[in-house]
Amino acid sequence: MKKTNELPSMLQVSIVLVGFLALAFIFTSLGIEIHLAIFAGWFLAIAVGLKLGFSYKEMEKAVIDGIYNGMDAIIILLAVGALVGTWISGGIVPSIIYYGLKVIHPNIFLLATLIICSLTSLSTGTSWGTAGTAGIAMMGIGAGLGIPAPMTAGAVLSGAYFGDKLSPLSDSTILASSMSDVDVIDHVKGMFPASIVGYIIAALGFTIAGFTVGGGSADLSRVNEVINAIEGMFNISLISLLPMVIVIALLAMKKPSIPVISFGAVLGIIWGVLFQGLNFVDAIGTAWTQIPKDTGLEFIDNILSRGGMNSMLWSVGIILFGLGFGGLLDKTGILKAIASRIEKGINSGGSLTVTTIIVGFLGNLFGSAMYVSLILTPKIMQEKYDELGYDRRVLSRNTEFGGTLTSGMVPWSDNGIYMAGILGVATLDYLPYMWLSFACIAVSIFYGFTGAFMYRTNNGVTE
Repeated sequence: MKKTNELPSMLQVSIVLVGFLALAFIFTSLGIEIHLAIFAGWFLAIAVGLKLGFSYKEMEKAVIDGIYNGMDAIIILLAVGALVGTWISGGIVPSIIYYGLKVIHPNIFLLATLIICSLTSLSTGTSWGTAGTAGIAMMGIGAGLGIPAPMTAGAVLSGAYFGDKLSPLSDSTILASSMSDVDVIDHVKGMFPASIVGYIIAALGFTIAGFTVGGGSADLSRVNEVINAIEGMFNISLISLLPMVIVIALLAMKKPSIPVISFGAVLGIIWGVLFQGLNFVDAIGTAWTQIPKDTGLEFIDNILSRGGMNSMLWSVGIILFGLGFGGLLDKTGILKAIASRIEKGINSGGSLTVTTIIVGFLGNLFGSAMYVSLILTPKIMQEKYDELGYDRRVLSRNTEFGGTLTSGMVPWSDNGIYMAGILGVATLDYLPYMWLSFACIAVSIFYGFTGAFMYRTNNGVTE
């Protein structure tokens, strides 16, 4: 069959995307992994591609090329898994939590939760790991202090997603920057102006809320219980924070991510042997999977059972299938067809920002996975940014705000399911308290319409 130069019709686009989204919704509702829905989406795209005149070999190559383009993110993600595993067993993450808990007080509990989870996510680069470690601890402490669980969960998620999108170790940060063709450190710098303002707004909100709900009769025994449990399991010292400082400093100096993160994992192994009394073999093993513990305290057991490359394989699977799907959508012209429809109403930085954030949210709403959103949004929107002269850092920033910051808001998305399950609070209950997400999105839209921090290019040179 002879190929045409025409873009696919909206009917053909709908067959692929609506079909995929329907599969994603049905599979998620039935408890079937989202991976299979994305894989099935490949064949919907292939069917349309064959109709358009592409050969199977061409589309197979598109899948391979799509995956190849994201392999750096996959390798870094596995390295991050090793780092988180060794940093927990090496006492680094527990030390962060321990020193944060030492300053806890009922009136500042929500603010402290925000800060502790921010530090944890910044140091580990994972919102899921943060929610499963510091987040669970803070949920237990909050219950003991009489703080409403949805409000505590909102503070946990605000801190978790703050680091998830700002840490150079984060898989979402790496993926959003790589898919937008932006250096990861430049991407982080581009997000900083909106993220810091949004963080201040969220911090003020949780401070006021803390003084409103923080009871004077709160029982601090849960705080002491957690502190004592951590002290009983780890040798806590300030030197345990040194690997975090070293890794973040090296990344900030723009050293290659994979060697730096891997070096951080090695430091975690060394710290586990020198300061936590692990034998060398067990310490190395935590880079793949964490050593299970049974302390009698469920949230402490969860803290000690996270991390390792093995914990990242679920996410790696989604990235592989998502990258392959994106390659097919690109090859068959489906992305161009969508972009040609969307871009007609975009004529300013404000409408460009709003549209990008909506596209990112829809990726979570219908695609049921943050990675699908972070992969497809840049592909759909990138040409319009280039046409209007906006630097790709603006694209990667808005992609993160639309994709990462809304991922926990959808009850059937991977993040919504995970966060609700791990924190014990329904998605729609904690949703009103995801103040950082709302604040950052609002600030980004404000920048879009006012032109503030909307970086421009001039003949390919960033201004």
